[in-house]
Amino acid sequence: MKFTFKKSERLSSKKVIDKLFDRKGSEKINSVFLYPFRVSYILDNASLVAVTESTEFIDAEIDIIPETSTENTPKINTAILISVSKRYFKHAVDRNLIKRRTREAYRLNKHLLMEKPSSQIPAYIAFVYIAKTIEDYAKIEKSMKAIFKKMV
Repeated sequence: MKFTFKKSERLSSKKVIDKLFDRKGSEKINSVFLYPFRVSYILDNASLVAVTESTEFIDAEIDIIPETSTENTPKINTAILISVSKRYFKHAVDRNLIKRRTREAYRLNKHLLMEKPSSQIPAYIAFVYIAKTIEDYAKIEKSMKAIFKKMV
């Protein structure tokens, strides 16, 4: 397994982000709290397919060729978002340091998500850093592993 973090794994759709943080639609959104993160995630992306398909441009003349994978391992189609509050970390350097550490912990431990059945792999994950101090990488990685084990 390659330990990569591609651009396709970054959550950038504003509609999906709004759905993740929406208080009214909380029946489809699960959450886990483990210091220093509050994690919101959506298991099934079937409900959001209609939302994202309506905003994408579809050209009828382009043929879509399915990608064939030579590897036997399934692909993770999980997109993540990492949020660090500007209220507690005024300097962008500090926020970027925390986001870098979180991305690295996710990148090295996302194989723990792949071990789960495909119905339990989240489609979208939002990591919100809630600590008021900068935690070291070991603490962030330990928390990330525990979060992956706690996810349904």
